[in-house]
Amino acid sequence: MNRAIAWFAENHVAANLLMGAILIGGLLTAPEIKQTIMPDFDLDYVSVTVVYPGASPEEIEKSVTIRIEEEIEDVEGIEEIVSSANEGATNLTVELAAGAELSKALDEIESRVDGITTFPEETEEPLVTELQMRMGVMDVVIHGRLDEKSMKALGQHTRDEIARLPGVSQVDLVATRPYEISIEVSEGALQSYGLRFDDVVEAVRKTSIDMPGGRVRTEGGEILLRTDNQAYWGDEFAVIPLLTRDDGTRITIGQVANVVDGFEENIKTTTFDGEPAVWVKVYRVGEQQALDVAAKVHAYLDDARERLPAGAKMTVWDDDSAYLGERINMMLGNAVMGFFLVIGLLAIFLKFRVAFWVAMGLPVSVAGALMVMPVIETDINILTVFAFIMALGILVDDAIVTGENIFTHQLRTPDDPMGGAIRGTQEVTVPVIFGVLTTVAAFAPFALIEGDAQFMAKAMGGVMCVSLLFSLIESKLVLPSHLGHGSGVGQEPRLRFTKAWARFQERIGNRLDHFVATVYQPWVGRAVEWRYLTVAISLAVFMIALGMVSGGRVKSTMMPALSSDTVHAKITMPLGTPVAETEDAIARVNAALELLRAELEERRLPDELPIIQHVLEMVGSQRGGSPMDRPGDLGQPHLGQVTIELSREEQRSISGKEIEKRWRELTGAIPGVEELDFTGDLHQFGDPIAVELRGDEVEILNGAAGELSEALARFPGVSDIRDSHRDGKQELQISIRPEAEGLGLSVEDVGRQVRQAFYGAEVQRIQRGQDEVKVMVRYPADERRSLRDVENLRIRLADGTAVPFPSVADAQLGRGAASLRRINGERRVEVTANLDELEANAVEIAEVIEAELMPEILSRYPGVVWSFAGEQKERMEAMGSLATAAGVAVLSIFILIAVPLRSYLQSIVIMLTIPFGYVGAVLGHYLCNFQMSFLSTIGIMACAGVVVNDSLVLVSFMNQMRRDGLSVREAAVAAGGRRFRPIMLTSATTFAGLVPVMLEASSQAEFVKPMAISLGFGVLVATLFTLLMIPAAMVIVEDLRKFWRRGLREVWQLVAGLDEPEIP
Repeated sequence: MNRAIAWFAENHVAANLLMGAILIGGLLTAPEIKQTIMPDFDLDYVSVTVVYPGASPEEIEKSVTIRIEEEIEDVEGIEEIVSSANEGATNLTVELAAGAELSKALDEIESRVDGITTFPEETEEPLVTELQMRMGVMDVVIHGRLDEKSMKALGQHTRDEIARLPGVSQVDLVATRPYEISIEVSEGALQSYGLRFDDVVEAVRKTSIDMPGGRVRTEGGEILLRTDNQAYWGDEFAVIPLLTRDDGTRITIGQVANVVDGFEENIKTTTFDGEPAVWVKVYRVGEQQALDVAAKVHAYLDDARERLPAGAKMTVWDDDSAYLGERINMMLGNAVMGFFLVIGLLAIFLKFRVAFWVAMGLPVSVAGALMVMPVIETDINILTVFAFIMALGILVDDAIVTGENIFTHQLRTPDDPMGGAIRGTQEVTVPVIFGVLTTVAAFAPFALIEGDAQFMAKAMGGVMCVSLLFSLIESKLVLPSHLGHGSGVGQEPRLRFTKAWARFQERIGNRLDHFVATVYQPWVGRAVEWRYLTVAISLAVFMIALGMVSGGRVKSTMMPALSSDTVHAKITMPLGTPVAETEDAIARVNAALELLRAELEERRLPDELPIIQHVLEMVGSQRGGSPMDRPGDLGQPHLGQVTIELSREEQRSISGKEIEKRWRELTGAIPGVEELDFTGDLHQFGDPIAVELRGDEVEILNGAAGELSEALARFPGVSDIRDSHRDGKQELQISIRPEAEGLGLSVEDVGRQVRQAFYGAEVQRIQRGQDEVKVMVRYPADERRSLRDVENLRIRLADGTAVPFPSVADAQLGRGAASLRRINGERRVEVTANLDELEANAVEIAEVIEAELMPEILSRYPGVVWSFAGEQKERMEAMGSLATAAGVAVLSIFILIAVPLRSYLQSIVIMLTIPFGYVGAVLGHYLCNFQMSFLSTIGIMACAGVVVNDSLVLVSFMNQMRRDGLSVREAAVAAGGRRFRPIMLTSATTFAGLVPVMLEASSQAEFVKPMAISLGFGVLVATLFTLLMIPAAMVIVEDLRKFWRRGLREVWQLVAGLDEPEIP
């Protein structure tokens, strides 16, 4: 290494070319790196969905869900199978174990599911897919006073035009009902014409066909044969012949039934600002840039709005590209501010030439990292930009130590600046290289973190490791050349400004030297003299920090609560509630919203935009921030949601959390509503409070869930308590009478005819343009609305005779489950709740649940197994893997310290600074009124790799001075004085680089502030203990060595009877 340092130092062309290549490589690569708000990540999940129209959850679970579970449970690589049987469909989410091959597992699961031949005939084709995180860019809402067909046609046209834009690949149209042709035949018409329901079904299937008939080979060539009588439109189905009378008169379907060419019977409705709406969702795919996609869509909308029909509007909703641009620009602004703060500090304490070339290591390191980011599959996002901010002060540490030492050597030999540069670099090569490697060792284990938080840690860890390695290259191979080829090391500056600045630096330096000589070194002497008290006080401070967290003085959470620019009110009525009652409840929520709007208008400042920008209302579904369509979902009349979009937080004087709380207060309790949930947080890792109960008996699970819900309600600040099990809709459970068998009727015959009459019979699916259209035969809607209609149903026998339904079957009212959920074959019920973080703490409540509530509840409900879910589950998984990563980091750091020092005890002494990074992090969170979170722990791990560097350099210089003949106490004081400036400067630059983020007022920085607080304050506090405790601890190590030698002599004399052993 020394030879490479000398060669590059003497060959300034090579050094400059190396630096230029890195800078140019970074500049060329940067525009090609994908920009995202958060890092992309893969989901190791497979989804299996089977639609069974009209079936109850119990029927689906028994006939579909359990069969799939049994078929795939032994597929290699499966970690967990979570299933949910709902009305009309079942979904199984298969989680794969870490390291499992997704494509192989997907193929195997699909093969096994497709091989199941015992599904009910009415089930649709199973859909087996890899769950993918679709990266939305923006939504285009088309709304206005148009009829449903015109609205859907406009939505399809807009979707197709956006999809044809260059660089836009994936666009979906949602919140529209599928087209459907409904042949509605009444019981009276069937009796009047002497028809059976099946006659209508068969007439359609046998007449509306498109069938290839082979080919005829003639002398003139081949001619294809084809029967083309497929009906595509309602009026074409209406003319299909149904029967022919004796007189030759043909009766068509249109004469017997009402043919409606309309939409699927689906109660879901969506309105936007009070008008019917459809949604066009735009996604980015692969390496597409969100900002590029959004720019093209915005340009299209500017033109498309001019061509809209009267009464139609287009509005952009949930534009992630705007957030991306703002957040990236905000972080880049903080990075620039941090850069100049670091430069300012360097310029104050180092000579201008040294400060300039030390600072040049920053763009070189950043450019090197940008150049490598595509190779390590890392994007530019809010976390990687923060990683660069976090790196600002850290990246110059090795250059500061190297540059300061070079300058010291050049002052000793002013006539040989190149020799001074080479000797100064080589003298600190070992501690600097291993110091950088210890920091890399702190960040590299981020790759071991598991759970949903892993993508955050990996993104930052990769950027930091690469940046640090490039900073090491720059400080060892480029910096010495620039400092060695300069001139005038000991000369007076010539320019007026440089003279004034030199005098300013001299005053600062003299005062710093005076402080070191008169304050710091005497304090080090006292710390060494009272070394055991010094270490004891240090340990006491560490214990106090632990107590502040465990005692709740500084609270903990999984993730900091981030206020969003949207707030949702989700309404859940009892199952079976008519849609009109759900709409009444939504009207109550909207009435409260209007009161809230009036209050906000009074508080709005003159230069602010209206705080409530848009209102989205959904009936029949609850789908987060915007509508979504899923297979088999015909809408659930007991569900509703109102979502408001607010002006940007920077443009209003009231937070989203305050708006959410006030909306809840104004709404109050709504009679008949089971759940009313107000939420407005970003980046939730599940519900703050979530407990999963598993067992075999539904009644026992429901009892335990009920008790837990009641207990949670007693905690202040806990709201929106709910459990996943609730009674389903009323069911009319049908069984056949003994008389039916005598008439030749089976259970299947009766059940099929009941299903045909009320759900209908799907006779065909036709492709009409881009739309797949179902053709259904069913009773008219007014014959499917009451229990009396079931009693009036006529059951057809094999000979065509019709008998009354009550004569062959009994019907009894009952109630099933709304949804049946299972984990690995066990039934599960989940109890969840929200909380106000100003009144309650999720971690503290979780501790009470674990220590007190669940043991008491389980004592009354044997057979129930419980575990945390939601945010607490993620917290435990993340913290568990983080503990592993921290262990790997600490062990790696210890090895990297022990190798150059060749001492176990000295390495342990250096490692003692790590706990004081934690002390600083706790103190920082307390002073800044922040909760400790997973992100705080990431910052503490980063701090661990930084704080040992100063200790390593300090201990290395103590050892050097001892080799020069100083005693251990003299070396401790002298090394502290010699290294005070670079140690203080490296810590100050690290803190200064993070100051803009810690002071950032925007809510967009709340996500990264915990990391900045942990690292910034951790480095400051750990530096204080490094400068005072490490010298004391090193003298204690010497005491222990003396004690060991003395004890060994005494043992040797007692055992061997010798006078004086020779001990090294």
